[in-house]
Amino acid sequence: MTAGVVETVAALRERLDRSRGAGISIGLVPTMGALHAGHTALIERARRECGCVVVTIFVNPLQFDREDDLRRYPRTLEADLDTCRSLDVDVVFAPRDDEMYPSPPACTVRVDRLADHLCGRHRPGHFEGVATVVLKLLQIAQPQRAYFGEKDAQQTAIIRRVVRDFNVPVDIVEVPIVREPDGLAISSRNVHLSRGERRVAVSLYRVLCEVQRHIAAGRTDAAEVRRQAAACLPADDGLRLEYLELVDPGNMQPVERITGPVRVAGALWVGATRLIDNLLCKPPG
Repeated sequence: MTAGVVETVAALRERLDRSRGAGISIGLVPTMGALHAGHTALIERARRECGCVVVTIFVNPLQFDREDDLRRYPRTLEADLDTCRSLDVDVVFAPRDDEMYPSPPACTVRVDRLADHLCGRHRPGHFEGVATVVLKLLQIAQPQRAYFGEKDAQQTAIIRRVVRDFNVPVDIVEVPIVREPDGLAISSRNVHLSRGERRVAVSLYRVLCEVQRHIAAGRTDAAEVRRQAAACLPADDGLRLEYLELVDPGNMQPVERITGPVRVAGALWVGATRLIDNLLCKPPG
């Protein structure tokens, strides 16, 4: 099937109203394009569970805290459309900036507490932009289910809270991280890595695995676990660990003692490229 491409809110609503009228369930996969195997997993899950699959491709300017990062974000629309066609996507929504934001938004979604740590601490305004655009997409498409990747665990936790606080009738489905054979989390930003940077980029995953190993061994002091795991990062001038935190999986707040499941999350700069990753860790017993 050839995915239908629409560029306006009105056209998308008209197309989805026909599906709803026919009793067909709608699954939404919000993306910023540059589709990779992680996105493929989201689309395939949606295809199994929904009668109509909608993929959005929109590089949301509100969620970028640095203009250079927005400029560098890969844009590969034609290749993305080919991917969507190969995965039997029903509709691709690829709006222009001025379609999503006809004027600078006067109303945005403020995110408290859940955004205080991890990426939220280091990217001011990022999650306000994410929450705002996702809420807009949910209101535009009105799907039964929306699909997000576990790699952006803080983002998914925030979206779950937005859906709850604004009474949005949608099920948020989280899909596991897709990794390269050496463990590197697949990301649209990986294309910016040089060959040498790609070799050391897996260091973040290895640090997270070291945290997981300490927790599985019964260590409960979060600060000590972080310290020992971070010490495993290679001495490389091109690497900078932005953060390594152990947080409660539900509220994304840091923990001091590990008494139950925790999510270890990290951000690593590899040259000029910022990578994130996380693992859910469970203590023994």
